[in-house]
Amino acid sequence: MSVYKVIELVGTSKESWEDAANQAIVTAKKSLRELRIAEVIKLDVRLDDGDFVEYRVRMNVSFKYDD
Repeated sequence: MSVYKVIELVGTSKESWEDAANQAIVTAKKSLRELRIAEVIKLDVRLDDGDFVEYRVRMNVSFKYDD
């Protein structure tokens, strides 16, 4: 039997939504072990005078608790 915790992360990038998601996971991996599932729940962009300046990805990520 296993127990998992689900947390919400927001990743950002000036390049793309994919890079924003990757940045969130790369950062989370530095302090969390056994990441299991990442579910993108929202994509948005930050605008400056109508131009895209930052892609943002909000996601739920699960990781396994240690025994």
